Amino acid sequence: MIRPLLCCFFLFRMMAVVAQQPAENFPPPAIPETIRAVRTEENIKVDGELTEAAWQQAPVIERFFRIEPRQGGDYRYATAVRVLFNEKNLYVGVFCADSLGKKGVRAQDLRRDFNWGENDIFGIQLDPQHLKQYCVSFQTTPYGNQRDLQNFNDNNTDNDWNALWMVRTHPTDSGYFAEFAIPFKSLRYERPTQTDSVTWGITFTRLARRDYEQTVFPAIPQSFSPYRMTYAAELTGLTVPEPSANVRIEPYLLYQFEDAEAGGERSTDSNVKLGGDIKWAINPRSVVDLTFNTDFAQADVDLAVNNLERFNIFFPERRQFFLENSGIWAGAGNQSVKPFFSRTIGLQGIFNAAPARIDGGARYTMRNDDRAVAGLYMHQAETSRTPAASFAVARYLQNYGKENNVGVMATHRLDEASSELGTQRSHNTTLTIDGLIRPRNELTVTYMLSGSRDNDNDTMGLAGSLYAGYQSNQWYLGWQTNFVSRHYHPDMGFVFQQNVIWHSPGGYYIWRPKRLPWIRRWDPGAFMNYYHDADRPGHFQQGNIYLFPVYIYFVDNSFLEYAIYPTWQRINFDFAPLGISIAQGDYYYTRHQINYNTDQSRKLSLSGNVSWGKFYNGKRLTLNGGTRLAPIPHIAFTANYEYNSLEGLGEAQEKLETHLVTLGSRLALNPRVQLSVLYQYNSFDGQGRWNVRGSWEYRPLSFVYLVFNDTRNNQLDTPFETQQLIGKMTFLKQF
Repeated sequence: MIRPLLCCFFLFRMMAVVAQQPAENFPPPAIPETIRAVRTEENIKVDGELTEAAWQQAPVIERFFRIEPRQGGDYRYATAVRVLFNEKNLYVGVFCADSLGKKGVRAQDLRRDFNWGENDIFGIQLDPQHLKQYCVSFQTTPYGNQRDLQNFNDNNTDNDWNALWMVRTHPTDSGYFAEFAIPFKSLRYERPTQTDSVTWGITFTRLARRDYEQTVFPAIPQSFSPYRMTYAAELTGLTVPEPSANVRIEPYLLYQFEDAEAGGERSTDSNVKLGGDIKWAINPRSVVDLTFNTDFAQADVDLAVNNLERFNIFFPERRQFFLENSGIWAGAGNQSVKPFFSRTIGLQGIFNAAPARIDGGARYTMRNDDRAVAGLYMHQAETSRTPAASFAVARYLQNYGKENNVGVMATHRLDEASSELGTQRSHNTTLTIDGLIRPRNELTVTYMLSGSRDNDNDTMGLAGSLYAGYQSNQWYLGWQTNFVSRHYHPDMGFVFQQNVIWHSPGGYYIWRPKRLPWIRRWDPGAFMNYYHDADRPGHFQQGNIYLFPVYIYFVDNSFLEYAIYPTWQRINFDFAPLGISIAQGDYYYTRHQINYNTDQSRKLSLSGNVSWGKFYNGKRLTLNGGTRLAPIPHIAFTANYEYNSLEGLGEAQEKLETHLVTLGSRLALNPRVQLSVLYQYNSFDGQGRWNVRGSWEYRPLSFVYLVFNDTRNNQLDTPFETQQLIGKMTFLKQF
């Protein structure tokens, strides 16, 4: 059991020495690049064609800098950008040159908030408050679908932040045009002291997916993203309106019909709901969100998972109200220890759980150069299985130095007494201190220490994390330690396991071989994972080494990995993956894994994974296969299959096979009218599920949804089937 620790130590020492060698990173410029926006009185029609005379009067930005597939040097795909504004909007006009024109376009589908990396993309990053630690990004593909997000410190990203803006595109035989209109009232900026003294941070980025060539303006090192706003250019020349009241209301009307049958008994239910959200930007720094009778009927469903490991599975939040600004909470980027995890609100459990009605709530967020303050309160109604509950979280974050911060967060959950459920009033509280330190551009350190108090059983516990990561153009080196004590119970949070300390050092070398032109990068490396008891630090639980000598991205972004996992396990508790009881004792086994996927931006793409080897006292073979067919971006079909074969496993040396099938399709008339279908069947529990969702964005960020859900299981002693039909209409108005 000492061997994984010794390997860990020597490998990390070796990488630390090599990492001291000079890197190709460069610091932010002492004098930033400057872009001047031009005021126009001409009526700009946002049609993606840039035919107005005002566009020809604006200066052209075209000195982009290549960061992929090699940093610096000549690039193949030229980009030209112009910036205009009037009293209402900031306009950005772009021409992205491509010698193949329409034939060269790569776009997976027409979803909003599409995937980065598998589409042709142009994006704008804005820092209207000139904080250099925060930005909002507006991105599009040649087909005009939209992606918007918030990013904090080039570290945490809120992909589900939505703003009111418009983009239209126009593909041609020599490339594509994109025309953005971003209303000033959709942005947060300071009240100008003088009409001509406004300075914003701005960056541009383009991904030409066919050759995976990414360029940025201004120059940013390859090891960072376009969200690293310390490198941003300065946008000047703006005459912006006084910040408006900026009130956004979004009411909804919903009708739901449910038909359920279990054990031969059938029941139906229907209801009509009214509710909605209000967003009020009190000033450029402060925003209040109010929600009433909150509903998430249109949110993506959780996918079934067969868990063969000893840790709790983390299922991400999918509900937009909670996703927005989620990066501000302590532990936002950590999927192992989260003192606050919004999935504890509004669900009677965490995975495929029935929803619990949310009566309402409020959120407050304030951010300026020096600090950030946030608070959230939600009230959840009583259900047939859970009592009514109140959820509250408060957050304070202080910035210092160039890119450093330190924060404190408190959560409190109150479960109310219920005579019908036979439950008593109970309280759960956590207090957390955390922070980020970036002493140099390549080095990031984050830390967190959290304590919990459960008044119901009068227990107190501690948890926390420490991360240090070094990122250059040639190396990634990192060390992550998470710990959770036996009695740390955050009833508003998530932990991967109680009574554990987990150390994970490791890294990889980034090799871009010039003599192998078909390889974009090769990242061989290793990570070590060592787990032991929190209350008995010398008491071993588990250890493994993740060695990946083959980890290759090809020039078309297809991918190949071969990895090996030597694993040491000590089982001293009741452990039964998929119902197979594992005898207590010590185990050593080695597993192998091969991952491969073709170019995911092509019309037909494939992916596959196979892992094999010993597993405790038996054998395990796991196969995953997937395919995606998108003859045009308006039509996409997906199919995924997982197979598990367990032999000679557990105390009874059992044999088990599982099959998990997931089928999906997405049909789009345009980026605003779409239909998606998902079917999943799991042979382990015999459950099959349909989710059919149609959406029509009839005006910006106003939707009509039609949703059909069907869940059934005919293998149980008491078979059941539940069907839901939901119609929902939202309306967004911004003042």
